[in-house]
Amino acid sequence: MKHPEDIIESQKTGSATDFVESRDYRTIKEAHESFKKAARRLLLINEWDQYAGVGSAVFSLTNNQGQEADGYAQEGALFNINLPVPGSDDGDGLEWVMIERLEALEDEHAIEEYVAMLVRPIPDPRKADAEIAHFYKDVATSAFVVKRTGKTVSAAVHGRNETPNNADVGLHDKIRNTIVALSARIGLAGPQWKKLVNGFLE
Repeated sequence: MKHPEDIIESQKTGSATDFVESRDYRTIKEAHESFKKAARRLLLINEWDQYAGVGSAVFSLTNNQGQEADGYAQEGALFNINLPVPGSDDGDGLEWVMIERLEALEDEHAIEEYVAMLVRPIPDPRKADAEIAHFYKDVATSAFVVKRTGKTVSAAVHGRNETPNNADVGLHDKIRNTIVALSARIGLAGPQWKKLVNGFLE
């Protein structure tokens, strides 16, 4: 049987972060219903800022040409992130990622059910020959996981190989990406991810 944690990349370089929240329920049925709600929220990327609260980044799902899209996340789709800080030149103010893997199992009668999504930084799809449009290099990944194990439902974000994108970029992005990445490393991004995973479970 596959496990949702299998989607998390191994840690090789840079920093790693983990933000996990969980809720316990009286019955499997209640936990299953909560899981379905949380899984839906995970997949509706355009609504993430509502769950993360005031001051959050804004997340926008797009197709592979960078055009805004509605609906649920799917493997191969992209999304951009508008952080509440000065944006990058390479992304015209946005960070860009691709949904590299998306796996799911929904079964009330199973011991475990889950939705797991792995994303990785990419160039701005609206530009030709662009550099990575993100404050992290493309060795970095983020795994978003919502799962039910028995009567417990959890939501998590696991960052791996988080390395500042400050080599093959212009001077502005070199400085900006280093500052944003180091800020995230010392924990300033933590409150947003905690709010988001809590928002998935509310």
